[in-house]
Amino acid sequence: MGTLIHNNQPAPGFTLPDLEGNLQPLGNHRGKVVVLNFWSAECPHAERADLELLSYLNEWESKVAILSIASNANETPDLLQRVAAERGLPLVLHDPAGQVADMYAAVTTPHLFVIDGEGILRYQGAFDDVNFRQRAPTQFYLRQAVEAVLAGQSPNPAQTLPYGCTIVRFK
Repeated sequence: MGTLIHNNQPAPGFTLPDLEGNLQPLGNHRGKVVVLNFWSAECPHAERADLELLSYLNEWESKVAILSIASNANETPDLLQRVAAERGLPLVLHDPAGQVADMYAAVTTPHLFVIDGEGILRYQGAFDDVNFRQRAPTQFYLRQAVEAVLAGQSPNPAQTLPYGCTIVRFK
């Protein structure tokens, strides 16, 4: 796995193909708040987050870009395309070797990172406070982080422990 990246530092740049094979550089989204969503077609935690994310995206409109990154080595392109279409996800990038997941030290799906319009990492961690013992959320970390960044403020908390399915790596 990669070294930990730190908040308030430039987010590592990358270029990944979308599910149609078109290369998508992170830099294409400069000027918007970007949510990197390390994503899985098979993880129920990722599916739950997808439903919420899509409703948030309607509120945030064009000010926020959500990039779902499929880094599980065991998920085929056909599976990714089918599930992304079923869920209505706007953009899924394919990271089959887990290089970007390693770069960001992402460990679960979902594992979320919020990058401001200048390319600075402002939040990393969980979607909300759901975990094994707490099945209903009381804190909506990602939403709070994005709304803080949109308001020109620092997220609080700026880092939480991610919770979900472990990213599958074949190495």
